[in-house]
Amino acid sequence: MRSLRSRLGAAGLALAAAAATMTVLAPAAQAAYPQGFKSVGYMPSWSGSVSAIQYSKLTHINYSFALPNSNGTLQGTPDPAKLQQLVSLGHQNGVKVSIAVGGWNNGNDDNFEILAASTNGRTTFVNSLVNLVNQYNLDGVDIDWEYPDPGAEGDNYTLLMRQLGDALHSRGKILTAAVVSEGGTANGVQPAVFGIVDWLNIMAYDGGSPHANYDWSINAVNFWKGRGLPASKAVLGVPFYSRPTYIAYRDLVAQDPANANRDCYNGNCYNGIPTIKRKTTWAVSNAGGIMNWELSQDTTGSTSLLNAIWEAASGGTPPTGGTIVGYGGKCVDVAGANSANGTAVQLWTCNGTNAQQWSRNGNTVRALGKCLDASGTANGAVTQLWDCTGAGNQQWTAESNGQLRNAASGRCLDATGPSSADGTRLQLWDCAGTANQRWTFS
Repeated sequence: MRSLRSRLGAAGLALAAAAATMTVLAPAAQAAYPQGFKSVGYMPSWSGSVSAIQYSKLTHINYSFALPNSNGTLQGTPDPAKLQQLVSLGHQNGVKVSIAVGGWNNGNDDNFEILAASTNGRTTFVNSLVNLVNQYNLDGVDIDWEYPDPGAEGDNYTLLMRQLGDALHSRGKILTAAVVSEGGTANGVQPAVFGIVDWLNIMAYDGGSPHANYDWSINAVNFWKGRGLPASKAVLGVPFYSRPTYIAYRDLVAQDPANANRDCYNGNCYNGIPTIKRKTTWAVSNAGGIMNWELSQDTTGSTSLLNAIWEAASGGTPPTGGTIVGYGGKCVDVAGANSANGTAVQLWTCNGTNAQQWSRNGNTVRALGKCLDASGTANGAVTQLWDCTGAGNQQWTAESNGQLRNAASGRCLDATGPSSADGTRLQLWDCAGTANQRWTFS
């Protein structure tokens, strides 16, 4: 994130033939993106409003930046109220929020070098981050040490990441890192780190001529894959700004709306919509996702680069979502709004919460980023929320009479009983076209 860091220091489903138009409250991005695809956006503490973020088109947000002291403690969290609001809104919309640590910082990585060189420094740093994650209910940490040099610093970076990964993963949190696009400095991030992190955010910008062009950026990802990074852990970074003069994409579009579909303007080059879509299409097949630096520099609506990422990765169908209404006028509901595997899917009084917002991806039906799943194929097999696998027990065909037929069993989604009481578990049962097997969007 060399670019704006100068500011820190340099920083339908059609359930019936006549299904009604659906009102989207807060569809989870995971319901629209391909399984496992990550759309990561950085949100700086010093710019932009968290209420303006297009959460429905993101899977992860990294709040930038926490800074380390040389003894492993952390400097004060920048704009903690903004971070708290970001976590709240992110979680309401099914988006995970991590704290990004470091940044360009005028090219000064001395504190990272010192703390990583000692056991006490590493332990203090890890404990400080765990406490920060707990304090703000964060989902993980993104380490942005720019950059550990090959040799002793690389060795210490690996030790630090291993200890931090153990601490975070044991608590169900994620660990990622932002890394340089390519070149000798990249060797400071040793291949041993690839097995520790959940993924790497590859900063494929601030290089290439013209800036961050398609071929140069793809070569940057392939450079990391060539060193052994699995494709699923290679997240391609794209810029929302120009070089050599640093101009936010939103300002370029304000100067001339046609700039949304260009890559260069008045001697400054960036990534317009066609290039962003081309990179995203490549990433869907060859990488683990797309990262952007950074969200406050984007526009909204048809010129938005985040929207372009979403359209290219999801096939261009807007996120569709709404409540599914069934027996007794009650809504299909995820118990306790809990996204854990195995959470019961039930009937509940309609209340408009995210636990009752469902969206379509192919023949899957999704809420909170996971799939409606049948636990078996026999009559009475209960339904639950589960990681999307593409298996037949998660495939549902909408029929003209309102039934939802499960592909693996041939049986239909059914309200047990039949009952419309709050908490009634949904199950599989032989399709009969009865009222407790008819479902419609509302």
